[in-house]
Amino acid sequence: MRTLYADIIVDISHEKLDKTFQYRVPERMRDRLEPGACVMIPFGNGNRLIKGYVVSIGDQCQFDPEKIKEIVGLPEKETGVEDKMIALAAWIRRNYGCTMIQALKTVLPAKQTVKKLEHRQLVRLMNREEILSLLGECERKKQVAKARLLKALSEQESIPYEWVTGKLGVSAATVNSIVKVGAAKLVSTESYRNPVKMQALEAAHNTLSSQQQTIVTEVLTDFDAGRRQTYLIHGITGSGKTEVYMQLIGEMIKRGRQAIVLIPEIALTYQTLLRFYQRFGDRVSVMNSTLSPGEKYDQCERAKAGEIDVIIGPRSALFTPFPNLGLIVMDEEQENSYKSESTPKYHARETAMEVAKLYGASVVLGSATPSLEAYYRAGKGEYRLFHLTKRLTGGELPTVHTVDLRQELQEGNRSIFSRKLQELMADRISKGQQTILFLNRRGYAGFVSCRACGEVMKCPHCDVSLSEHKGGRLICHYCGYMQPMPKLCPKCGSKYILGFKAGTQQIEDKLKELYPGVRTLRMDADTTRTKDSYEKILSAFANGEADVLIGTQMIVKGHDFPKVTLVGILAADLSLNASDYRAGERTFQLLTQAVGRAGRGVLPGEAVIQTYQPDHYAITCAAAQDYKSFYEEEILYRELSGYPPAAHMLAVQIYGKEEENVKQLAQRLADVVKSNMDFLQILGPTPANISKINDIYRYVFYAKHAEYDTLVAVKDCVEETLRQWQPRQLSIQFDFDPVNVL
Repeated sequence: MRTLYADIIVDISHEKLDKTFQYRVPERMRDRLEPGACVMIPFGNGNRLIKGYVVSIGDQCQFDPEKIKEIVGLPEKETGVEDKMIALAAWIRRNYGCTMIQALKTVLPAKQTVKKLEHRQLVRLMNREEILSLLGECERKKQVAKARLLKALSEQESIPYEWVTGKLGVSAATVNSIVKVGAAKLVSTESYRNPVKMQALEAAHNTLSSQQQTIVTEVLTDFDAGRRQTYLIHGITGSGKTEVYMQLIGEMIKRGRQAIVLIPEIALTYQTLLRFYQRFGDRVSVMNSTLSPGEKYDQCERAKAGEIDVIIGPRSALFTPFPNLGLIVMDEEQENSYKSESTPKYHARETAMEVAKLYGASVVLGSATPSLEAYYRAGKGEYRLFHLTKRLTGGELPTVHTVDLRQELQEGNRSIFSRKLQELMADRISKGQQTILFLNRRGYAGFVSCRACGEVMKCPHCDVSLSEHKGGRLICHYCGYMQPMPKLCPKCGSKYILGFKAGTQQIEDKLKELYPGVRTLRMDADTTRTKDSYEKILSAFANGEADVLIGTQMIVKGHDFPKVTLVGILAADLSLNASDYRAGERTFQLLTQAVGRAGRGVLPGEAVIQTYQPDHYAITCAAAQDYKSFYEEEILYRELSGYPPAAHMLAVQIYGKEEENVKQLAQRLADVVKSNMDFLQILGPTPANISKINDIYRYVFYAKHAEYDTLVAVKDCVEETLRQWQPRQLSIQFDFDPVNVL
């Protein structure tokens, strides 16, 4: 029997993650060890026993076998937070395809060489009379700075050190001279960084509606009975999902448990945090990419130390090391940003369920437009489904006007604003009400359509739109089909056939031309680069400092502006025509979310959807706010085509500097998979959507199958083949059920 060796990490910190040590696997443990397992190993010259974590297992020995030590066994104590995170890393490695090192770097907080915040105080030791006596002596000797400090000490018993050196302008040497004579002493206290800077305000606890109360009662009844489930709340916009989350979290805190609240965008952090902070005070914190390394590390330490009960943030907040996690809330669960775009390409929804399993926690998903995956699983009984069908304000959903841009063009209106939208905007500006203009830019870079009849250039084999490439070529990114760019529309013969290009800046300029003096705010990638830019723009708009907020998809998710009574959706078709099988779903979700921003206060709302395809089911269902009809139409298409969630897809991406080498390896790997698993459907290889970035060529092929585990086996097969071939200067990435075109 061949001897097995394990590569083991002994110090879990980012600085040393790439340093592994090799140990022999004893025969009694051969069948019990797998990557992620925690083991006890002899370490150092004294052979002291320490904990280590298995990264990989194989039969290749890197050193002299005689000098290799043996694993002693498994730890006796129950696993702690760190051990659970290691087990999670192993699960991510298996299910998403990456190295164990990459998985560990994803789930473990970076061990930072950062000091805790130090607060220093100068504390008086002498009584007031003695201080005044010293003060008189200093004044006689003209020791001005010393006298200034002694005068301050005579008036207060302790002074912050920053105030001494700042406001009083006293040097460290002068402070030390006062300490030396025993007049005062320096006292230091340490604290963690807290990125939340808010005033604690007591929020009114809203009485729950009967629908909301039912959800809270059912979830808690299951939890107290030891049943840990995943719940999906399908609630229309403005139906009070956040209030349900807060009620559940409050109950979890009473039970000694902590909660993680996932939100899809940093832009949502400010409003969400404000509501939670008003409810739970400084027991709430945030975790996101705008925090400094020291702030991030300190939030993990505060969580471990039991200083906070709730953490709010995008998907990385999922790995906060709470000691007794009870609930994971995933708001706007349909959002693509919950899927990581860098290796490992994990999805927060499935990963949250695995985290919950490790901790014995429950998962609550919420959305006005659930992802097809979540709704499909709820339909199969894997999730428990709840509905919220009424707006909390008692208001009605907005009135929606769908405008056919083909007709606008025929009738002489070449403006980016339809006549209906112009009329309604003028009305809102005159009444002092607010408007949101949403530019749906998702998918804008590729598709080509006719402005006269709305015809979109599509692949004859894949039913997705063709993407425009340099050199006048239109390419399908699923099967590689290619055709030249037509000069005239093949349907109506119009010469108005071209790609779409528009930006928020252009819209702002046109708006100011139409309505001189209109106050505008823009929220896009250009205006949100600095740390507090999201908060500044959103709070300025909430405070009524602008009449119109213009932006891309970040402005239509989860925000609550009671004075907004009009939403204009410009170019609704852009996401509809992306070369992606999810295009219909994305469009429906974006439009429904956008429409839902209007009329959330006491005033009724209206929305205008501008489109070249007013009869497309994604547009008509979004205008009617009819999720069920959309789902039934879309799931039928997915089942017929074998796309998620009806089946699963694995994208295998190959990268390298030499295009021919990349293309050849992609073809060879696809052939290996086909020969080993001839029952699979393989699409490609074909150049990736963006076929070259920074002189690195990119090719991709897809494997499709009903069972996820079969695709994990495909990933394992590719990894094993690469280990044997060891191709130089070429790299591979795996993406299971990709949410974006690769």
